[in-house]
Amino acid sequence: MIMLIIDNDDYPANSIWQKALKNNQMKKSYLYLILVGIFVIAGGFIIVKYKTDKKSKAATFYPLKDRLGKMANSPEEKSVKKNFADLMKIIGTNPDDTKSRIALASLYIQEARITGNYMYYDVAAMKYVNEVLAKDPNHFDALTYKALLYISQHHFAEGLAMAEKARAIVPENAFVHGILVDGNVEMGNYEAAVNEAEKMISIRPDLRSYSRVSYLREIYGDYPGAIDAMKLAVEAGYPGDESTEWARVHLGQLYEIAGDLRNAEMHYLIALERRPEYAYAIAGQGRIATAKGSYDEAVGFFLHADSLVNDYSLKEEVADAWLLAGKKDKSDSILSWLNKEMTRDAKEGLDDENIGHYADNELAYLNFKTKNYDQALEYALAEYNRRPANIDVNETVAWALYLKGDYEKAIPYLETALKTGSKKPDLLGRAGLIYAKTKNKEKAKILLEDALAAHTSIKEPLKKESAEVLRSL
Repeated sequence: MIMLIIDNDDYPANSIWQKALKNNQMKKSYLYLILVGIFVIAGGFIIVKYKTDKKSKAATFYPLKDRLGKMANSPEEKSVKKNFADLMKIIGTNPDDTKSRIALASLYIQEARITGNYMYYDVAAMKYVNEVLAKDPNHFDALTYKALLYISQHHFAEGLAMAEKARAIVPENAFVHGILVDGNVEMGNYEAAVNEAEKMISIRPDLRSYSRVSYLREIYGDYPGAIDAMKLAVEAGYPGDESTEWARVHLGQLYEIAGDLRNAEMHYLIALERRPEYAYAIAGQGRIATAKGSYDEAVGFFLHADSLVNDYSLKEEVADAWLLAGKKDKSDSILSWLNKEMTRDAKEGLDDENIGHYADNELAYLNFKTKNYDQALEYALAEYNRRPANIDVNETVAWALYLKGDYEKAIPYLETALKTGSKKPDLLGRAGLIYAKTKNKEKAKILLEDALAAHTSIKEPLKKESAEVLRSL
């Protein structure tokens, strides 16, 4: 195509060319003015819509959702509903009451833990926290709750920064140090997390501090020490409270990893006695049934647990149990639904900080199960770019590269994943398989033997592959 470039000075003023050019320029000017007008109108519409949406969100009412199972209409739920009604009455009549807004945010956060409705209750809590911070940007309680909500939404860097801001206001607060433990763990700052845990427990040795000490010991591969600390956490709590039974269930999981199914099952039963139909204790029974090879029974436990709370991790355990029970179609259906829902949630999170929940690490593992390894690697790297020092994230990237056949590329990530000396069976199994492919047979054999020694908690497909490779070494 030949372009004709016309210079106005090449033609007389009264030429047909000049007239045509003037007409063309006038049309362009009109068109420019029209486009500017459209842009201004559109910009005004966007601003109005933003302000309208902001006002709409500010006016949004977040009622409590009914609990499920035996917790519905329980004395605990009735007490919570009464407290909620009292707080809403105060807030409705006193727009300057920050204390009630903080109390309401705390109530929403607790309900999220109990029901699993994090997406809903996190937004509700964030609304009232932000209202307090709008009046007082340095409000200590509001800053701590906002930090906690950020971490709940997997915005770990933001949560850590917010907790550090709160600590600068009140340095000797156990709750803030606990959030700093969580934020530093998730960002891969493990030494800093240990320091914060030591400060926390020196200020207030209670369920929260003991449970964090337990988790850090687990990260460093000290399962006996982790069990001892979680026992102290359980003993420090009030029997039947959600936080106490949460700690008891985690104590059971530690026993599972150590291969002690008898003690693990005992703690799940105690949790169910103290807090009937506690979903995570029922899921623990499902894992015990899986370890014993009773896959149909495991499906029943996981389905029951899933019916009681809104938790994607439980739905994934249902899918795993269906696959082991020989019902691949049911497993695939759940995984497909999970992928769609979690992807949608993640997209909403990019559009609204009050909803946002990063789930790239979880989506990577879903795509491992559906054999979409390219997509899995994309998710894994997206999470890695946010927190490159975290051992779990590095394990995810290493495993994605292994499944794609890029064994040598996986090694640097794997070495980071192993840097704390974690003895998590799945990590050891994956590490052993990767080293086997990179011809480091001696290291592979040690890792695979360690992984299979805790065979009761290693995932079944990984267990099978690890055993086959170990026999070949």
